[in-house]
Amino acid sequence: MNSAWKIYLQNCNAIIENDCITHYGNAAIELETTKYSTALVDLSHLGLIYFSGEDAESFLQGQLSCDVKKIHPYLAQYGSYCTPKGRILASFLMWHDGINYVMQIPATLCANVKKYLSKFVLRSKVQLIDNSETLVRIGISGNKARKLMEEILGTIPDSHLGIIHNEQESILRLGQDRFEIIAKPEKAPKLWEYLSSVAVPVGSPYWDWLEIRAGIPVITPATQEQFIPQMVNLEMIGGVSFQKGCYSGQEIISRTQYLGKIKRRMYLGNIHSNTPIAAGDELYSAEIEDQPSGIIVNAAPSPDGGFDVLAVLQISSVVAGKVYWKTLDGPQLEIIPLPYSFNH
Repeated sequence: MNSAWKIYLQNCNAIIENDCITHYGNAAIELETTKYSTALVDLSHLGLIYFSGEDAESFLQGQLSCDVKKIHPYLAQYGSYCTPKGRILASFLMWHDGINYVMQIPATLCANVKKYLSKFVLRSKVQLIDNSETLVRIGISGNKARKLMEEILGTIPDSHLGIIHNEQESILRLGQDRFEIIAKPEKAPKLWEYLSSVAVPVGSPYWDWLEIRAGIPVITPATQEQFIPQMVNLEMIGGVSFQKGCYSGQEIISRTQYLGKIKRRMYLGNIHSNTPIAAGDELYSAEIEDQPSGIIVNAAPSPDGGFDVLAVLQISSVVAGKVYWKTLDGPQLEIIPLPYSFNH
């Protein structure tokens, strides 16, 4: 987190733990409020890796699961970086700012992902820079978000994952009423002051909840190398290309797709529990008895109670019936329809 920005937010009553804003005084009230209000979120828990140089596109095309050639200054894309065995090391959102390709991933993964990718640069003309602290990211969501964005830029991206740049900031559209602003630190306080006059400042768990409800998987240290992209539905949100050439893990990812051997899929659900639920927690079903039938990918408190989660589950366990958190005697996972669909 940018140090000047951190001080500013602390003066706005932000409670910060490990460079992540948890709340502004009362997390429960903030979460309940956001059901009916427009919410404002600092996104410093997300990091940025910049890729520049004349070989940046070809280098990334040979490493990432998405088709990098489809990313341009007006359109972002989801994707993943995998091991040679097709296991995800990081899922990301990537855009192009006119000069650099920008990869947004959890800040906790930035150092390792940058280190892994740097090993493959070799003689390619590519530079990798961690710009997490040189730019401020702000999320805004709710029924007034669109109007606020139009007031700032005069216009907004008209498509999902569309992005608009100007000299002061970039605005990325993540949904009908959800946006991300990328701004210079010196401009961020004035922007925050303007937005917070209408929107309610809330902690990062709210943004995590929005990602969960949108069915967007976020790989964290707890789940690295646990899944291939199809297990977390990345091909459903444009994060995997089956037409491009080779990339890390491509052989296994493509073989799984064309042979139809996807036995696990990611589901959206809610678990009624007062005990915190975390990524990496195991799920069980009577159908598989003592062996885990799934794993939590992401979890966040729900405004309606309990925790909303994204969980990778054995498809057979979902078809068979009930799935439980941690033990067969634990709270039940209640499946919620995803905003997109996949075939069992």
